[in-house]
Amino acid sequence: MEFSKISEDSARYILNTYNRLPIAIRKGRGIKAWGSDGKEYLDFVSGIATNVLGHCHPKVVVAIQKQAQRLIHISNYYHIENQIRLAKLLVTNSFAEKAFFCNSGAEANEAAIKLARKYSIENFTQNRFKIITALNSFHGRTMATLTATGQEKFQKGFGPLLQGFSYVPYNDFPALEAALDKATCAIMLEPIQGEGGIKVPSADYLKNVRELCDKNNIILIFDEVQSGMGRTGKLFAYEHFGITPDIMTLAKGLGGGVPIGCMLTTNKFASGFQPGNHASTFGGNPLACAAAIATIETILEDGFVLDNCTRMGEYFLTKLNLLKSYYPEQIVDARGKGLIVGMELMRDGLPIVKACLEKGALINCTAGNVLRFTPPLIVEENEIDKLIDILDDVIGK
Repeated sequence: MEFSKISEDSARYILNTYNRLPIAIRKGRGIKAWGSDGKEYLDFVSGIATNVLGHCHPKVVVAIQKQAQRLIHISNYYHIENQIRLAKLLVTNSFAEKAFFCNSGAEANEAAIKLARKYSIENFTQNRFKIITALNSFHGRTMATLTATGQEKFQKGFGPLLQGFSYVPYNDFPALEAALDKATCAIMLEPIQGEGGIKVPSADYLKNVRELCDKNNIILIFDEVQSGMGRTGKLFAYEHFGITPDIMTLAKGLGGGVPIGCMLTTNKFASGFQPGNHASTFGGNPLACAAAIATIETILEDGFVLDNCTRMGEYFLTKLNLLKSYYPEQIVDARGKGLIVGMELMRDGLPIVKACLEKGALINCTAGNVLRFTPPLIVEENEIDKLIDILDDVIGK
């Protein structure tokens, strides 16, 4: 089908909720994607940090094929072997002791919010329900997670929002400490802000937050929907900071491209949910869990993926900072950890995104002026070099 027809049908039949770029992707392998016209692109978006092993990784594809022939869906009224295997993998490789599965990051965060409130109300007081999040955070688009998101632009037009949420500047511990009161039940943070512009906290920030939560019996929730699953060079971003959360949410990269979300927690806080308190029809289905198992096992298999993420992340930042030295009047800085990388501009980033698209590179802009790069964790130096050449050409004009 010609792109003009694809675009026409999209406008006619699809609800207008996205500012789509003028391209339809038909095929992907590794870091490469091909448009409906056959043009090849380097994909440095990866479905927004989702295709952690690249497009159509063979082990993920085979796992999906085999499972689809055996059993695609069955109700959570029954024990699901793949779900149990996946839970064991996640628990074994994290701080957690229990897992709840759903279908997306927003659903995982919704579960975390409900669990934090229910545990706190049952173990403390009916008035202990408030949750503090960060300004410029992003936690999803359900009514609860939209309210948790500290960005008015996403909330506009959807009021009244849920009660009990407040926001403080990210990486500002005194402001966070001052926001606590007797009704606070949880603090919910991204270890590295994604949609907020790839913001990495100072070395002691999260440690201080952990100590504050311990001192005041407050639940610490880490939203690792974007930063988890090897994206930072470790399986989970919290591992960089020498502390653990009480609840952690995952999605995006968990299924290697297949929709799946997860909330992880300890036995202590898991006691807040009993049968009937929370559920998901498709959560933890055999097909999605098969994809997630293959993804995690591949990431952990021999250390290559995580090591490569760390090395390529450092290489990428070096190249971006070199680019900054060429264009100091246009580039504020480059920052990130592993392969969640941002380059802040002194101007709107969307024209850069569109220009890169024309030259064969898929990138993304968040927070208006931050170019966001979340390539597959298997990206290689020569592919980064090609993108840098494209950026150099585009920014230099």
